[in-house]
Amino acid sequence: MIVKRETLVPAPPEEVWRLVGDPARLPQWWPGVTRVEEATPETWTTVLSSPKGKVVRADYTRLEIEPERRVAWRQEVEESPFERILAAAATEIALVPDEGGTRVTVTLDQKPRGWARFAPLQFRSAGVRQVQGALDGLKAVFEP
Repeated sequence: MIVKRETLVPAPPEEVWRLVGDPARLPQWWPGVTRVEEATPETWTTVLSSPKGKVVRADYTRLEIEPERRVAWRQEVEESPFERILAAAATEIALVPDEGGTRVTVTLDQKPRGWARFAPLQFRSAGVRQVQGALDGLKAVFEP
């Protein structure tokens, strides 16, 4: 299942890149991320909190990077709490200069596992909320 959304962020690409290209800054804009641990440019762990206060950790590995243009990472689902619903998950963020700022596209590619394969509407809806939340978070950082 692929979810892809875009928005115009009112900031130049180099400013947006400083935020999206640094995994340690995910708590500033990615939904549910309260902190990042053990962050290097290639790997990191996010600590996520649900609306009900449940805390879970998720590990990530950067797959590709084109500074100021594109970054992609995958979630390490094996032996994680996400393993029962995800076979694989990858995220890509692309930046394109645009009049008035930067066009940001977030693409989430998830392969469901287990019960999630039989609930495609709910699974897709959760992906849409995550991607839209990320875009809304980015806009909130840069809008006055």
